[in-house]
Amino acid sequence: MLTTPICKINLGLNVVEKRPDGYHNLETVFYPVPICDALEVFPMDPRFPSPVDCDLKVTNLHIEGDEQKNLVVKAYQLLKQDFPTLPRIHTHLYKGIPTQAGMGGGSSDCGFMITLLNRQFNLGLSEQQMIDYAAKLGADCAFFIVNRPVYAEGIGEKMQPIDLDLKGWHLAIVRPAIPVSTKEAFSLITPCHPALNCRDIVMQPVETWRGLLTNDFEKSVFAIHPEIGAIKDRLYDMGAVYAAMSGSGSSLFGLFRSPVDLSDFNAEGTFKTCIAL
Repeated sequence: MLTTPICKINLGLNVVEKRPDGYHNLETVFYPVPICDALEVFPMDPRFPSPVDCDLKVTNLHIEGDEQKNLVVKAYQLLKQDFPTLPRIHTHLYKGIPTQAGMGGGSSDCGFMITLLNRQFNLGLSEQQMIDYAAKLGADCAFFIVNRPVYAEGIGEKMQPIDLDLKGWHLAIVRPAIPVSTKEAFSLITPCHPALNCRDIVMQPVETWRGLLTNDFEKSVFAIHPEIGAIKDRLYDMGAVYAAMSGSGSSLFGLFRSPVDLSDFNAEGTFKTCIAL
């Protein structure tokens, strides 16, 4: 069975307090974006001599680390604990979503894996049950069960649907080949509640967002990597009505009224695209 995990952007991202468990409570609006991976699962032949119950092959983009620590495999392992009859499987992940971008590619693969396993093997899980499983694996994973605009609190798992439609806008995304440490970005933030909640701001016209809708990570990330901040400035120079960093970076996005040419962003390793929403 094949599914196509999508990604997201954050419309506002405010770190409001540090939790006793070491995580941080956030306020953000997740908006789905149709840039996709491809995820395929099929049962192993019982005679296949695999040392693991779920193997993973990743193509197109390289992902460092042990495949058994990938969120796709962890999603399988988590469900296997409660559904021991899940068969051994082969998994193929084709990466089209840029990595280390603040766009939730890995979290999306995780959420879509849970949904795929539920459907393919008739586990009978409700949407809320899948959200609960996903939330155990990562802060953004739960969003990729619902895949519709939501206002999120907590670590991202407490979600409320919002009536937000950006259809007709053109979304430009630029992800430079600059890794950003999420841990370091968090360490440089002093949590506080914003004067205006991002949920209320995005209910206003996009033309009013600039100067009101903020990502708390920008200050610390731009200080460490001013070239990332320069991309945001460039998007505004090109006519973006609103531009921001997504997540903890390093991708920047801009909302435009018409398509834009991103050929100026030609540094090696840069991901760039402009899509109609």
